[in-house]
Amino acid sequence: GGLILFAIFSLVMDVFKIGYYSSFYSCLSAIKIIYPIVQAIFVVVQTYFLWISAKDCVHVHLNVTRCGLMLTLTTNLAVWMSAVTDESVHKAHSKLKKNMTDELYRWFLRAGMRSSSAEECNCHSQLCQVFKNGYYWLYPFNIEYSLFASAMVYVMWKNVGRFIEHHSHHVQRLRFRLFRRTFFVGIMLGLITLVSGLGVLILYEVQVNSSAEPSKRSQALTMYYVFNIACLGLMSLVCVGGSVIYRFDKRDMDRHKNPTRTLDVALLMGAALGQYAISYYSIVAIVASTPRDAVSALNLAYALLMIAQHTFQNIFIIEGLHRQPP
Repeated sequence: GGLILFAIFSLVMDVFKIGYYSSFYSCLSAIKIIYPIVQAIFVVVQTYFLWISAKDCVHVHLNVTRCGLMLTLTTNLAVWMSAVTDESVHKAHSKLKKNMTDELYRWFLRAGMRSSSAEECNCHSQLCQVFKNGYYWLYPFNIEYSLFASAMVYVMWKNVGRFIEHHSHHVQRLRFRLFRRTFFVGIMLGLITLVSGLGVLILYEVQVNSSAEPSKRSQALTMYYVFNIACLGLMSLVCVGGSVIYRFDKRDMDRHKNPTRTLDVALLMGAALGQYAISYYSIVAIVASTPRDAVSALNLAYALLMIAQHTFQNIFIIEGLHRQPP
């Protein structure tokens, strides 16, 4: 389900890219238009393949199957690196263009900073601007799709030739009732937090990018950090509470080999390393900077809470992954 959701947004992004690049067919290389078309076909074919085959443990043509799955995995990683690079270059050029005069910016482009790129072509129509802004906003979904698909293909690769243990056939299915009191309260709180977070993010982006007054920018930063500090503090308390509840649960721990769970833990820890690094650099920068104001104090609290929240959350999730069903 998650794969299909990200696949849909990736296809929309490809449509936007095709529309945007088609506006400059006389200015760009043909490969710029062909690439999103081929990528859209790849997304459709791969999503269909994973939908019907994700649970298979193949026992014929093992080497060919492993080779094909590893080729698919490396293709996804290549698409992921390409998307990350394009998004980073776009952000860098946006900041460069914002801080430089138009003449100097065009001189940099002529000097070869981004030759044969759409940045050199003029985009004056409203539809062209919609395509341009749309596909850059959809890049994160394409990045997540590539990572999601890579994880699923890796699990399939690990399952080639694997025999399922006897105990795994007797998994008790949990019954989920939407309007049971605890589930309903949790879903409502989660949706409220999600909508509030999107609202705060939009206000922050609008005020920081459009306002030239330092006071308005400071207010936007204060609002952003206060909201995130409150959310991170609440999440840390909830994760600690969940870990405490585990201590009173009498279920046994599942120590059997499970490629999916092993990958989940590895990805969880690997993703947390990035947040740990960002928080560490933020703390060093804040401590070393002068003068220190209220925004710096909020930023420091935010970085410390980010480390605490990821630590408590990872402990809670990893312990939950290793627990037997009721």
